[in-house]
Amino acid sequence: MATSPMASSTRSPRPNLVFRRLRGQRSPGEFAAAVRRAAREIGERVCCDARYIGRVEAGEIRCPNYAYERVFLHMFPGRTLTDLGFAPRSQVRGRSSRPGPDAPPPPAVPTGSPAPAPARNHPHTPIHWYESRPSGSDPSTRGPYAIQTPEGSDVRRRAFMTGSTAAVAAASLGSVGLALDGSAEAAVRRGRRAGDAEAHAVEEAVRRIRLLDDRHGADGLYRRAAAPLRTAYALLDAGTTRQSTADRLHAGAGELAISVGWLAHDSGRFDDARSYYSEALSTARVADDAALEAHAFCNTAFLARDTGRPREAVRAAQAATRAARRLGSPRLLSLLALREAGGWAGLGDRAGCEHALTRAHALFDRGPSPDDPEWMSFYGEAELNGLEAQCWSALGDWARAATHARRAAVTAASETPQFTRNIALYTAELADDLARAGRPDEAATAGLRVLSFLDEVQSSRVQSMLATTARVLLPHRRASGVGGFLERHAALPRAV
Repeated sequence: MATSPMASSTRSPRPNLVFRRLRGQRSPGEFAAAVRRAAREIGERVCCDARYIGRVEAGEIRCPNYAYERVFLHMFPGRTLTDLGFAPRSQVRGRSSRPGPDAPPPPAVPTGSPAPAPARNHPHTPIHWYESRPSGSDPSTRGPYAIQTPEGSDVRRRAFMTGSTAAVAAASLGSVGLALDGSAEAAVRRGRRAGDAEAHAVEEAVRRIRLLDDRHGADGLYRRAAAPLRTAYALLDAGTTRQSTADRLHAGAGELAISVGWLAHDSGRFDDARSYYSEALSTARVADDAALEAHAFCNTAFLARDTGRPREAVRAAQAATRAARRLGSPRLLSLLALREAGGWAGLGDRAGCEHALTRAHALFDRGPSPDDPEWMSFYGEAELNGLEAQCWSALGDWARAATHARRAAVTAASETPQFTRNIALYTAELADDLARAGRPDEAATAGLRVLSFLDEVQSSRVQSMLATTARVLLPHRRASGVGGFLERHAALPRAV
């Protein structure tokens, strides 16, 4: 897990002797395992290891991020962070604080230890708007789903500062009107019919989930996203004031079901994903929504391919194509042709795969259309090459697969740097294809690039691909760079 920027300090760290005493006779590794077990008990996901415990005890982490805070307070009920030897959060964040009479005292400072760094920000710092974007990207170019966040907003700002995907998800999903106290939830509780404001809230939840998945991957988002989905279907049950609002709610709830299904899909929860996709398909049929039906079948085809049911993947892709023909979007038909190609590749049918790939390229070359669905913002040249690479990989043509995976990774990094998760995915595909093509040194270089993404991207799919590549490279550990990659991969925190 990435360490929060708030944990750093320009001064020499002061050891956390309190935390060391709480560890007792357990080794750092044993205590880290206890932390992970406690996290699972409360539904948190932390990648705690012996190194993290050592950094806490050395004072390098003056205050844990919010996920670790909840875990530590669960492990030691009745105590505060300062009771555990950490510095007050307001102090570490550089904010001036005014403790009340009941505020806990600061942790004891051993004789000779340096004083805490003074607050650097004025308490009346004005609120500025900034856009959360990958480092190095151009701030003048904003995608359709760009998040604008006030630096003075405690909840949103601290979520982005911690680097925790779960924290980002919680803050961002809560800000789109589907939190417990949002307008949509309020409408459900009061039993009143939904209007345009509630439909808009559902649509914004869909956009926000897609944005966060593009940047961080699915693992930290899945559980958080299910609550807005329940709200969306509760709004449908409550009824609407106009048919146009009902149509928007059906479409929004269906797209939200697909988005949650994709989070389950990408994080390896395949049964859950199948259920959500089926729910979206039922919603599409009830509302006679061809666009939603095409999207639901599209994702169903992808899931079927990933779960070893290639013939179902072909049938689902063809069903999606029939629905999509009513929509006038060549790019959508191109993507569906690629879904079909993936199914044919899984069946080992090279001719069927090549025919579908040819159709996909021809449709793609017609260019974008005003009728392209909003959810297809990810589908460009990079995704085209990435999906084609997967087809050649399934057919065992590793060299050809590597060529397309490289094109996908390079194109995505230059044209859509905000899709961090996809860049990591294409690079992981490249590493695996190179390893199987007998080019272990190049595979190790690509694998190291994927490792550099893992602080930001939490995707079981990417991690699984990387683990497979490591196994393929084991016999080549003496090749240039391979040993270094294997060592770094082996050092990744493992869940227990």
